[in-house]
Amino acid sequence: MARSVIPIVAEGRGGTPAGLAALPPLSLYVHFPWCVQKCPYCDFNSHEVREGIPEARYLAALIADLEQSLPLVWGRPVVSVFIGGGTPSLLSPESVDALLGAVRARLTLLPDAEVTLEANPGTVEAARFAGYRAAGVNRLSVGVQSFNPRHLAALGRIHDTSEARRAVELALAHFDNVNLDLMYALPDQTPEEARADIEAAAAFGTPHLSAYHLTLEPNTAFFLKPPPLPDADLAAQMQDAVEEALAARGYEHYEVSAFARRGMQCRHNLNYWLFGDYLGIGAGAHGKISSHEGVRRTMKHKHPQAYLDGAERGDAVQEAHEVSADDLPFEFMMNALRLTEGFPARLFAERTGLTLEAIRPQLDEAAAQGLLEETAERIAPTERGRRFLNDLLQLFLRD
Repeated sequence: MARSVIPIVAEGRGGTPAGLAALPPLSLYVHFPWCVQKCPYCDFNSHEVREGIPEARYLAALIADLEQSLPLVWGRPVVSVFIGGGTPSLLSPESVDALLGAVRARLTLLPDAEVTLEANPGTVEAARFAGYRAAGVNRLSVGVQSFNPRHLAALGRIHDTSEARRAVELALAHFDNVNLDLMYALPDQTPEEARADIEAAAAFGTPHLSAYHLTLEPNTAFFLKPPPLPDADLAAQMQDAVEEALAARGYEHYEVSAFARRGMQCRHNLNYWLFGDYLGIGAGAHGKISSHEGVRRTMKHKHPQAYLDGAERGDAVQEAHEVSADDLPFEFMMNALRLTEGFPARLFAERTGLTLEAIRPQLDEAAAQGLLEETAERIAPTERGRRFLNDLLQLFLRD
């Protein structure tokens, strides 16, 4: 990952940072908004397929969107690509090949760039995985969520246990770099069941596992009609069981929900967490782009039809704004403090254009509460800070 020099900065006019001395690494996120069935817990921008997917039209819109965005990132190399959703494994390998070809023709995609595609076990075939690999995808993320049939049914997943296992086996047959997504604190789940799920996943030997605590998000079916979820104490026991099981199998707990074999951390997500830049294309895709003037956030039109229409008329962007100096500390910490080892102390200035002295009172208060530890080289959450991350982040919210 590229490193920047430490800038000498001061706060600029209008509440914006004076600028960055060097730009952070750049990633590309591509959003595919369709899925076979909307899961009751999902608050992502995903839409059930009802009358077929306009695959060719959407591919053309993605390329148009990319071309419209190029002035923001001229000349900058791309270190990673992530094709997420929705269910990107509904895309044909031919479309993925065409998409990545269009990316290579317009951006400098580094030869060793990590290229991830998300796959749903209910939509996979061996030929598709081979096709994705041939197209240039080199990392697959499989949304298993659980191997327990009762919990799969409660989560509204379209695959069963045998399909989940087959999908993992197919993924490992075609990719060296595979992630499995799992969830815990599921309806009526016990700590023993949570541990069994994570051990079943780890037994495949995949280099990366993600374990997410199920939460009730607004605008989801579960939020409107909550299922019987484990209480906070039981959920904490499940978290402990997950962490203990993966530590025993040699996985490093490097981020709140992410575990990896040595050297196999997700480079794309690390760039997010270290406040790197990412260009977002696709329906509802978010982006964060730094310049020597500051940091700009964008969001593309969220509804697929609105996005298609907007991209075709040369206006894929729904919202865009400059991040103020007041908001930058929270936005930086919201990402960087998810990492178990925290971040190099110099990185705050490199990525925000602000000095650490601008947040000295918050850093000192966090340390006094036992949530943060700071040295001359590194700032990291303590074990208590990781468990009470929301309390830690709250300190960096502007008044």
